[in-house]
Amino acid sequence: MTRLSILDLAPIAPGETVAQAIENSVALAQAAERSGYERVWYAEHHNMARIASSATSLLIGHVAGHTSTIRLGAGGIMLPNHSPLVIAEQFGTLASLYPDRIDLGLGRAPGSDQVTMRAMRRTPMSADSFPQDVRELQGYLGDESPVEGVRATPGAGTNVPLYILGSSLFGARLAAAYGLPYAFASHFSPGLLHEAVTLYRSEFIPSAQLAEPYVIAGVNVVAAASAEEARQRFEVTRRILVRGLVKRTPGAGDYTDEEIDAFLTTPNGRQLASMLTYTAVGTPDEVREYLTSFAEQAQADELIVAHQSTRIADRLESVALTAEAVLGAAA
Repeated sequence: MTRLSILDLAPIAPGETVAQAIENSVALAQAAERSGYERVWYAEHHNMARIASSATSLLIGHVAGHTSTIRLGAGGIMLPNHSPLVIAEQFGTLASLYPDRIDLGLGRAPGSDQVTMRAMRRTPMSADSFPQDVRELQGYLGDESPVEGVRATPGAGTNVPLYILGSSLFGARLAAAYGLPYAFASHFSPGLLHEAVTLYRSEFIPSAQLAEPYVIAGVNVVAAASAEEARQRFEVTRRILVRGLVKRTPGAGDYTDEEIDAFLTTPNGRQLASMLTYTAVGTPDEVREYLTSFAEQAQADELIVAHQSTRIADRLESVALTAEAVLGAAA
């Protein structure tokens, strides 16, 4: 079976504090470690009231200190928000503290809105240098610095494995040219999955890091003991996603569930709902059947799963049930 990993968005549930959300992430990683998942990744997002993973390297370090064997990493660091040297130092530090456990996935999107992008001192042109920035970062983490007289300490010689993240053909082509693994964000941007993976596999050039193409595909999962319970949890999650994406007049209050359900029947609503096209919802057997078929269709060597439930207890149940069904692991 395809390898199985987790993408944890470190969600802050209504009524929870940031500290509680981070401790939930610790519990999720510990459950993943017990259950046989390959890795847990955290995504860099900014100015999002419901997501606690903005300081991604700090979160990785905290979780690593509370786990023992599972790989942890960024899925991903939005490299144009940072200098390659600083990221090399951050992840070189993590790799020095937790050898052979740290991954570094790289994306070129801002991970935020336009106003926040300006607050981070990033310009719309920042993404243009992404290919060069990846090479520079690779050099800092390797044995030869790309800048004479500058050495990443910590970082140099750690050779933290890099992954290219994307949802377009650009990332697929870059990952292929650089001989790096490619992770497609099909859990929220499904449109070009098959075309991008086909392009990546056809254009892949072996590198020192990777001899053959390696594809990770994102997919959402809501697993529960009963199909009805899984569907109910998914409906709650979908409403929260749409509610967060649809802006209302200030002071007018949140949309009701009925208003959200009605909006989902409109063309705009269906377009937003399509973000969750690749989602396995149901019993462990139903989830296993879906994931097996999805992995084959996506030509994926590994699936990275976003367990989409609002309550941490429900996410932990989904983690364990999915692992038992797919990996044969009993948590």
